[in-house]
Amino acid sequence: MAKAKSYYFCQECGYQSSSWLGRCPECGKFGTFVEEVVKMESGKRKVESGKTQSMPKRIQEVTYNETKRLSTHCAEFDRVLGGGIVPGSLLLLGGEPGIGKSTLLLQTALAIHDRKLLYVSGEESEQQIKMRADRLTHSSVSPERADSSPSLGEQLKSAQELYVVSETVTQRIFEHIDAVQPDLLIVDSIQTISTEEVESPAGSVSQIRQCTSEFQHYAKTTGVPVLLIGHITKDGTLAGPKVMEHIVDAVLQFEGDRNYGYRILRALKNRFGSTSEIGIFEMQGNGLREVPNPSEFLLGQRDETLSGAAVAATLEGARPMFIEVQSLVSSAVYGTPQRNANGFDMRRLSMLLAVLEKRCGFKLGAKDVFLNIAGGMRVSDPAIDLAVACAILSSNVDIPISPRIAFAAELGLSGEVRPVSRVEQRVAEADRLGFEKVFISKYNIRELDPRRFKIEIVAVSVIEEAFRGLFA
Repeated sequence: MAKAKSYYFCQECGYQSSSWLGRCPECGKFGTFVEEVVKMESGKRKVESGKTQSMPKRIQEVTYNETKRLSTHCAEFDRVLGGGIVPGSLLLLGGEPGIGKSTLLLQTALAIHDRKLLYVSGEESEQQIKMRADRLTHSSVSPERADSSPSLGEQLKSAQELYVVSETVTQRIFEHIDAVQPDLLIVDSIQTISTEEVESPAGSVSQIRQCTSEFQHYAKTTGVPVLLIGHITKDGTLAGPKVMEHIVDAVLQFEGDRNYGYRILRALKNRFGSTSEIGIFEMQGNGLREVPNPSEFLLGQRDETLSGAAVAATLEGARPMFIEVQSLVSSAVYGTPQRNANGFDMRRLSMLLAVLEKRCGFKLGAKDVFLNIAGGMRVSDPAIDLAVACAILSSNVDIPISPRIAFAAELGLSGEVRPVSRVEQRVAEADRLGFEKVFISKYNIRELDPRRFKIEIVAVSVIEEAFRGLFA
């Protein structure tokens, strides 16, 4: 017999207490404790003598076989995963409502023809899933494969091994799994799934933790990868207990600005690959399209006569990208000058402004400074420091910078131009995109052979040299 007992759980972090608390001692939030009834199995499980299945081994005795990853047939998705889906892995995809999480996984399911898939939805009926699939006309493919890619209607005819079911109880979901025996399981979403072992509503901390553990056990014991879709809170964090992110093998974040048609897929956690890679998609009427060249939308079209814009060479994982840094400097209308940055660290902007004023003599303390990274991107690469400083100065003196000039260098507190990593890859990409000149640190020039590139490479040691090369 199972005994029921009540506990209080914090809905923000999952902290458990035997009594109600006004303030969570773990996350510090107020009024977040909710009572939940949990069934406790009576009695203790006994381990029979001689039935131990695992024994400690020397690490030299441990053997493993290289497992072949399951390709999603989407280069951007595979890039973020580290080369594809690892068998037996548990993946969690989060994002804002309507950002395209279900669309991404449905297109992935339709693109995999040689495997049997089960798509479990707790939010939509089978008819709604079919209607959404019919609205898509092409799968998410690279532009170079667009002409040869089959339409979604043809994919629906060939994707005979894609099964869909609308269910919210794990016990019945596993009955469907036993009947279908899929090679890949997709659950949309974990917040709508519940288990009969916990007497609390779906989406509660106990339900999310227990259901995630059940799917983890299924993935690890059968070798079938499981993809979960998760909701996020108004703060942008994944809804549910923090332990859920520890249980899964990879946490993927699908983000973007609704004012732009572009979506960015990044890995916040990945046990099988790098967390530095990102995948970029464009949301169209016929679904998500891969963007193999991010610079095509990160570099906005602008008039060469406009001041306050500079192009920076940044890296996201192994991918070089060129972004446009926009700045506006004007006289402060109010007593306290305003400082505002979109897509850039505000504290780093304050540091760069202090360097420009202290080391270079530019009086910016009484002026408003606004900074924006075009395309809705958020960049933390210090290699864009020089581009930020040049964009601010360009707006301050109202002298434009040629859009055919790129920057790839970090700035120090003494005004020196510091080297950045993998500068050769940045310069090669600038050369490929047709830039005429690139500014880098003189300490990086020893890593390059300028004769290999058509682009003019300008090596500077202090920020004043870069300013003289631009505005002299």
